[in-house]
Amino acid sequence: MRAPGIRPYFPGMTTIKQADFIQSIADALQHISYYHPLDYIQALADAYEREQGPAAKDAIAQILTNSRMCAEGHRPICQDTGIVVVFLKVGMNVRWEATMSPQEMVDEGVRRAYMLPENVLRASIVADPAFGRKNTRDNTPAVVHTEIVPGDTVDVRLAAKGGGSENKAKFAMLNPSDSVVDWVMKTVPTMGAGWCPPGMLGIGIGGSAEKAMVLAKESLMEHIDMAQLKKRGPQNKIEELRIELHDKVNALGIGAQGLGGLATVLDVKILDYPTHAASKPIAMIPNCAATRHAHFTLDGSGVAQLPVPKLSDWPDVTWKPDVNAKHVDLDTLTPEVVASWQAGDRLLLNGKLLTGRDAAHKRIADLFASGEGLPAGVDFTNRVIYYVGPVDPVRDEAVGPAGPTTATRMDKFTEMMLARTGLIAMIGKAERGPAGLEAIRKHKAAYLMAVGGAAYLVSKAIRSSRVVAFAELGMEAIYEFEVADMPVTVAVDAGGSNVHETGPREWQEKIRQLPVLAG
Repeated sequence: MRAPGIRPYFPGMTTIKQADFIQSIADALQHISYYHPLDYIQALADAYEREQGPAAKDAIAQILTNSRMCAEGHRPICQDTGIVVVFLKVGMNVRWEATMSPQEMVDEGVRRAYMLPENVLRASIVADPAFGRKNTRDNTPAVVHTEIVPGDTVDVRLAAKGGGSENKAKFAMLNPSDSVVDWVMKTVPTMGAGWCPPGMLGIGIGGSAEKAMVLAKESLMEHIDMAQLKKRGPQNKIEELRIELHDKVNALGIGAQGLGGLATVLDVKILDYPTHAASKPIAMIPNCAATRHAHFTLDGSGVAQLPVPKLSDWPDVTWKPDVNAKHVDLDTLTPEVVASWQAGDRLLLNGKLLTGRDAAHKRIADLFASGEGLPAGVDFTNRVIYYVGPVDPVRDEAVGPAGPTTATRMDKFTEMMLARTGLIAMIGKAERGPAGLEAIRKHKAAYLMAVGGAAYLVSKAIRSSRVVAFAELGMEAIYEFEVADMPVTVAVDAGGSNVHETGPREWQEKIRQLPVLAG
């Protein structure tokens, strides 16, 4: 006899096949690797039209051009193809025709997507995070949040979240009477530009500590609709708060890539949840210029089909190098040439440079500590290092998408590199921290900034690539790139002038004088 209230199984219930679920995950991850959501493209195009900061406008032009190139070429928008985060809502009347768990099925979908030969995606996930940090080589496992809900479908929302923006996530346990606005306005400037603005801010309020973080991440799955919201007007307190935070964050003048300008955020999303009377948990997670997410529903009819955008959906914006940009020969570079650069100068780099990021810098530090010195074949004398972990090449590419990684992570190694290797300049994204800035000033070096979110565009300037050391580190190996007209901006010059300090300060003052600009 059946227990009271237990619903029997009927053959008409929705059946979700394992193969369909796995392939839908794989297809969606490939889709979002090269197609920006159209709501983001439209919002960014609007921001481009309004932008008055020359450096910020140039950066947005690179991001928009890169986006269209990726849509055409089916190659990743960013070299950091992210950690996969999936929100599943599984209907209570769904029947699975599967031998794997939802986590295992998601991971198999991730594996297929990231190892697809036609569009290889970068494997960035490391196991044993506190110690060995060994790359899993297939970008698994994903982070999966599963909820059982009424219904007979499986609702899937997924994202590929880059490390640069994820690293800027913030959390606090506020007092019940504390102001959310005050906390956000105090916290956003501490995030710098390593999260690659302009993007979105996802905010979670309430619940418990972990619930607030999940709410913040989940909010980033929603469509950008700030323009529409402002047009119709807010209908509740949360919408009022979204508009207030959007305008006040943009009034900070941080701008695209932290260069100073009108557009820092395109939208602010907020989800809340009941919380303990003594608590007010709040979490904030930014989404970068490589916003990548998709939403589909499985109803038993087969593999999900995502809409394919038309190239005409992109604005008619094509980035071109600044006519005043200085051409730099990397193969004859000297400290005297570096000293002649001024903060804000646009450069086009030609010749050979070396790459290296977290793991390579740590290896070099360990070699110096042991008295061994640099590995054979690696010479940084009068050379430039590019902080990058590229995607593997396909077809006739010299290298896959190869945009810059966050430079502040290399700050603790900068004094060592400048003092002991002969290095004279570095390329990365966003600002440098105090330790990095002090080393740059001390050694009269320079820090050059490439645009985060323009990885495929940057890769077109790379004509050849070879591994010169630490091949076992994969994308974190030291490569030698030969580049032609690679676009960069002098962010910190040999005298210590810093565009990430001067640019936002200048634009914050301009916006203060002309409040209409902030909207």
